[in-house]
Amino acid sequence: MVNFKLTINYLMNDTNLLYTLALQKAANIGDITAKKLVQHCGSAEDIFKEKDNFLQKINGIGSYICKSLKDKNLLISAEKELKYIQSNAIQHWYYQDDNYPKRLKHCIDGPILLFHSGTINLEQQHIISIVGTRNITNHGKRICEDIVEELSVLNPIIISGFAYGTDITAHKAAIKNNLQTIGCLAHGMNQIYPKVHKKYMRDVEANGGFVTEFWSNSNPDRENFIKRNRIIAGLSEATLVIESAEKGGSLVTADIANSYNREVFALPGRPDDKFSIGTNNLIKLQRAQLVTSAADIAYMLNWDVKQSKKPIQPQLFVDLNPSEEKIVAYLKGKDKVGLDVIARNCDLPIYQTSSTLLNLELKGLTRPHPGKQFELIA
Repeated sequence: MVNFKLTINYLMNDTNLLYTLALQKAANIGDITAKKLVQHCGSAEDIFKEKDNFLQKINGIGSYICKSLKDKNLLISAEKELKYIQSNAIQHWYYQDDNYPKRLKHCIDGPILLFHSGTINLEQQHIISIVGTRNITNHGKRICEDIVEELSVLNPIIISGFAYGTDITAHKAAIKNNLQTIGCLAHGMNQIYPKVHKKYMRDVEANGGFVTEFWSNSNPDRENFIKRNRIIAGLSEATLVIESAEKGGSLVTADIANSYNREVFALPGRPDDKFSIGTNNLIKLQRAQLVTSAADIAYMLNWDVKQSKKPIQPQLFVDLNPSEEKIVAYLKGKDKVGLDVIARNCDLPIYQTSSTLLNLELKGLTRPHPGKQFELIA
């Protein structure tokens, strides 16, 4: 049994947090092993008070891990971090708590402890991560902004990594459209990376906030970004990759999302565009579904426009693609028309007709009715 002499008297909830911090800090113990230990012992505190012979009976727990738990510096470091958390009023989610993000709770390697700030409210069911290259092109930036704007009628939460390029484009687009947005950090709450993005912090926290599993003394080291990516993928129901070179962090996020059985979407690009090689490969290898608009995403995720909290206003001047023009022309002067009838008369497959009608609804041009009936809004 390990006995530690603490220098501070803690309340019960602070005691639980203290020992969880110590467990999080222990060498050779990741989130999967930590959860296994808690499951067998009851709590983080009980782990440190348990005898070695009991711990070593747990599958995968040997003398090496038991030795890590005896490190007396763990609780010393945990006390220091707890003081920082208390003095800065940093909020946290513990993986067994009811308020821990539901989707992340289903991820076997989700953090046992997650710190957060701002006004985050994860009750909204529509949550999507948007990732991509830090060297986003003007084309990619425009598409990203358009998709967020078009999705805004469905009031989704936009998650990204607050990095250069695609990340900050997605966050800014969410703020512009009054959407909640969450930045997943690869470092502690006592700093921001990159520093140039500090000017966006207030707006993000007013429209969502930040999350991280890292302590205040953690810097934005390379390996932290990989760990951060699993949180981006785990918090959301789908991940959209805007642009990516042949290799990049956004592709790692896509792989993790696939491993969680979450939807992955990617925007196609020109074959000779180096910032589309990654997204094109995702589509070609069937690791992501091809999307070109917000309507594609809403259709594939089965998001119901009728549940929108924002009114859809008809637009006076709208750019229509050929499929949209066909349907609008066909519906002019008609009453409610069934989906299959529209598809047949417009010579379009059902799936494309459904997606196109959703896109027109997002633009405020069509209205759905029960029984898969649609009409044009005058």
